[in-house]
Amino acid sequence: MAGNNSSEIRVAGTGRVLIADINAPLPAAFSDNPATDWGSAWTDLGYTSTDGVTFSKKDKLDPVETWQSISPARFVYADRDLTLKFSMLQFNEDTLPFFLGGKSADFRRDATSGAVQFDVPDGPTFDERALGLEFTDGSAVTYRFVIPRGQVTATDDIKLARKAAALLGVTFTALSPGDGQALATFVMKDAAYAVPASAPTA
Repeated sequence: MAGNNSSEIRVAGTGRVLIADINAPLPAAFSDNPATDWGSAWTDLGYTSTDGVTFSKKDKLDPVETWQSISPARFVYADRDLTLKFSMLQFNEDTLPFFLGGKSADFRRDATSGAVQFDVPDGPTFDERALGLEFTDGSAVTYRFVIPRGQVTATDDIKLARKAAALLGVTFTALSPGDGQALATFVMKDAAYAVPASAPTA
């Protein structure tokens, strides 16, 4: 219901970012152990910076101009960009390929020296993933946002300095999963929504 209601203000107190193969199943359960709700298909990317996640939706509308009017007669949807931007703090076999392109299987360990090698691809690679975002506002509210298909489309510079942790900053852009399918999905445990419960499916 419209009106001032402070209980509907949301603060993302803490959260996590996860990745999986494209079209990985959405976590529908909300148990006392959120890590198990996502299932084995999802990999938690670990610590991220205090900036959290920047969620961006940008629609591009092209005007249809006419001879008879100075103002546009209508608009045509030309483009939609849905992106998540965040910075990872951990360096490992999941985060480094996600940032640079490639897979965890591309790592090799030398049996003699124990050194680990990861070869950065010579050019851009198509590395499509599913991406999940979860944040909580206290113990009663949990939001989950899933992009079933997307790819890292931009990366930030990595600054190596003595007084600050190195960051792996990425921008992840949603790709169309196919006709009639959602570009992304919210799944929420939040009593603020006055939505009637649907009948269980057979």
